[in-house]
Amino acid sequence: MRIIGHRGARGEAPENTLGGFQYIQDLGIRAVEFDVRQLKDRALIVMHDDHFMRTTGQDKSLYECSSQELEPYNHAVTWSKWNKAEPTPLLEQTLKIIHNFEHIEVEVKAVKTQEDADQLTETLEQQLQGFEQVAVITSFDPKIHWALQQRKSGFKRGLLIETDVKLQAIEQALELGCCQIGWMNQLASPEMIQATQQAQLGISVWTVNDIDRAKQLRDLGINGLITDFPKLMMQHLG
Repeated sequence: MRIIGHRGARGEAPENTLGGFQYIQDLGIRAVEFDVRQLKDRALIVMHDDHFMRTTGQDKSLYECSSQELEPYNHAVTWSKWNKAEPTPLLEQTLKIIHNFEHIEVEVKAVKTQEDADQLTETLEQQLQGFEQVAVITSFDPKIHWALQQRKSGFKRGLLIETDVKLQAIEQALELGCCQIGWMNQLASPEMIQATQQAQLGISVWTVNDIDRAKQLRDLGINGLITDFPKLMMQHLG
């Protein structure tokens, strides 16, 4: 089972930041998950929310910004022991730090239209060139998967599931041409894990921060454990 840092290592470092990605690099962990959105100037950035309030304390919508206007928004503002500001990183900057990783889960956040999905995935594939063997593009949004399917993308893909649809999710993942499912932890029962494995789909489970639960999932044979505390998990799971 692979230990995958969630948004870098959001329990141990500011989430989705260059400092957070360097932190997990320095730990020696070589697997990470992070979120991607596209700005109005088509730049791809790494950020979970579509608003800056939660992580920076500033009342500003992400989609009002261009890539040249990200510097003032410090995602380390609530981390009193973090010794530097952490502005919103571009995807290209992130990839330079994690260039030697063995597994990358790139979660594309939902978009409004199929046109938005087409535009985002075109740029994403361009920027991920060279990461074809290690990157899995994941999303809850079928529009993202459809766009990649239509483009005959060479990238592996994973369907993310957080609602109690269970077996229908497996069918949908297969229809969309995905190679894995990312199950929310609460949905990852032994029965669902077995059914997913029987469908020959890989399994990542998120977000797992309890050591006993992590050991249970390891024993059930999941492929990836997405956690806010990769250092802690590494210490207990090896």
